[in-house]
Amino acid sequence: MGEVFSKVDKIFNSFMKNQLFKDKFVLQSSYTPETIPHRDEHIEQIASIMAPLLRGEKISNLFVYGKTGTGKTLSVQYVRNQLIKRNNFKENELIIEYVNCKLKKVSDTEYRILAELIKKLGGSVPATGLPTDQVYNRFIELIDNKKKLIVLIFDEIDHAINKISDNFLYNLTRLNTELVHSQLSIIGISNNLTFLDDLDPRVRSSLSEEEIIFHPYNAIQLRDILTERSQRAFNHGVLSEGVISKCAAFAAREHGDARRALDLLRIAGEIAERNNFSIISLKDIDLANEKIEKDKILDIIRTEPKQFQLTLLAIMKLVDKNKLTEIFTGDVYNTYQELCEKTNNDILTQRRVSDILSEFDMMGLINSSVISKGRQGRTRKIRLAIPIQLKERVREILFDSLSISY
Repeated sequence: MGEVFSKVDKIFNSFMKNQLFKDKFVLQSSYTPETIPHRDEHIEQIASIMAPLLRGEKISNLFVYGKTGTGKTLSVQYVRNQLIKRNNFKENELIIEYVNCKLKKVSDTEYRILAELIKKLGGSVPATGLPTDQVYNRFIELIDNKKKLIVLIFDEIDHAINKISDNFLYNLTRLNTELVHSQLSIIGISNNLTFLDDLDPRVRSSLSEEEIIFHPYNAIQLRDILTERSQRAFNHGVLSEGVISKCAAFAAREHGDARRALDLLRIAGEIAERNNFSIISLKDIDLANEKIEKDKILDIIRTEPKQFQLTLLAIMKLVDKNKLTEIFTGDVYNTYQELCEKTNNDILTQRRVSDILSEFDMMGLINSSVISKGRQGRTRKIRLAIPIQLKERVREILFDSLSISY
């Protein structure tokens, strides 16, 4: 036991002496930077759309979309914070509330989204139990008791729509017809570039009065972002030559995701720190990249809803059973139905399962392409993209979560 204590002391002492990081929080996704490089034009567009709030005027609904880590949320939040600082319009109270629709128990039902908004506005409703129209009435009471300008920012709004349909968005956009004193606007943020295409035309026309697209960062832009953050995050001289360029190149290859680039740099620093290295090397970046890939895949599979897990298990069963490298949507749907019956889960429509497959493609769990079958229409050709070394762990997670025996 004494030997163990000695080793633990050695680890702690080594860690305390290590001087790689100056401020690790700067590399976390929750950190809000003072400046957002290469997004001036987008910020100016958002500011122009939201500026009428300072004169007490309702703004157009806005839809912002682009791949993960392209600065969408940061840019919207930056303009929001500046508006709140500048607001001195006395007649109308300005309220700008932010909801992350990817958070569990927030956006899986219309009821819970409304309950979250009511909570943010200082009210409360039971976690469950009331008819939805009563919850809407409570929401209206809170926002319409005097003159108010309300802006609701829904981040990753596609997650909420996939779970509960687009009715709640339509209901919110129609609320202005019921409000006497206040006016409501919506800002939607989505990582799914084709999200708007699948919305009910009524919802799309009311939601996307203004649209802004955030294109992925290129390697040079990512290098600028990493250079700026690394100067705050690390002590001088701890990054080997080429580390920032390699991080930027990895992230540029992954759809220009700045969040991924920052995670790479942070995790590489943590790996070097654990190994008691005084320098972060290119090898540490490679190790960090491997770790992120594994963690990302397992975390997605562990946290996605059961319908997503059932669809993925259907794909894996088909691949294992038939030793196929390519399968088709119809086969996946048939196996998915069998699994739903076996696990007593509701069976979604084939269109909804096709939407889930599109999300898998975006997440990198599968590679797919749409092919024409002539008069029979179109189908999706699917290849499983989960690394071989992770397949057994993925199966364990799926079987455990779905309570299926091997």
